[in-house]
Amino acid sequence: MDLLPKSFFHTTDVVSLARQLIGKMIRTEVDGKVTTAMITESEAYQAPEDKASHAYNLRRTKRTQTMFLQGGHAYVYLNYGIHHLFNVVTGPEGLPHAVLIRAIIPVENQVLQCERRKLISPGWQLKDFDGPGKISQALAITTRWDAVDMTDENAPLQLLDAGIMIEPGAILARPRIGIPYAEEFIGKPWRFTLDQAMKFSAPGIISNDAGA
Repeated sequence: MDLLPKSFFHTTDVVSLARQLIGKMIRTEVDGKVTTAMITESEAYQAPEDKASHAYNLRRTKRTQTMFLQGGHAYVYLNYGIHHLFNVVTGPEGLPHAVLIRAIIPVENQVLQCERRKLISPGWQLKDFDGPGKISQALAITTRWDAVDMTDENAPLQLLDAGIMIEPGAILARPRIGIPYAEEFIGKPWRFTLDQAMKFSAPGIISNDAGA
């Protein structure tokens, strides 16, 4: 698997990039233990005009300053004081676009990911890894990695290309979730999900021991 380069993240089209992240891999390393997972759902946030974005109207705070970094950095924040949510910063420095990662399929070290989620392995189901808080728990992503440069070959949090080919029709575009305050941006189809029927179409990469 190849580390995604800086150039991959520098597009100003965050919606297109959110779609391209479907099928890419997240790799984490904690205390010498490596876990990887395939991204199956993502959500684009297009500041400054997007009223659902933390950086709407170029709002710069202690939390959102990470969003203004060059594309390829991780934006990890604490939601409701409980859940660590993992986002991918995109675009050039100063343009606070980001993509929230919403769902994964565990690949490498599935047992450890299940243990972190307090699940029994084998026997886990896709729904066990279909929320942004669940992802961070499984991959041990916390705010300690906020602003990490994921294009650094030594970074503990990275995004990789495993060469998984996904047909365009297998990626579904839907409205984002949980943004009732976003007014005219509520219905934007900026959430991308891998069709359930396609989730196990990568032999040798994705295990088939999960339920549907």
